[in-house]
Amino acid sequence: MTKIVPEDKARQGHWGWHALRILVAGLLLAFIAWGAVEIYGELIKSPTSDQSVPEAPAAGQKPPQGG
Repeated sequence: MTKIVPEDKARQGHWGWHALRILVAGLLLAFIAWGAVEIYGELIKSPTSDQSVPEAPAAGQKPPQGG
């Protein structure tokens, strides 16, 4: 059977501090994850010291003959 509730007594609950804390914690976790991905992206983009980049020969010099 349906319960009849008067309009002045029927209302939804308010947001409150608990929901606000959950939303703020989620936002902070998103920023932490974003920062971690940014740092990881910079680490894999930059060359390490083990890898050497060949330099172009100076003007007037012949490139070494490989073979």
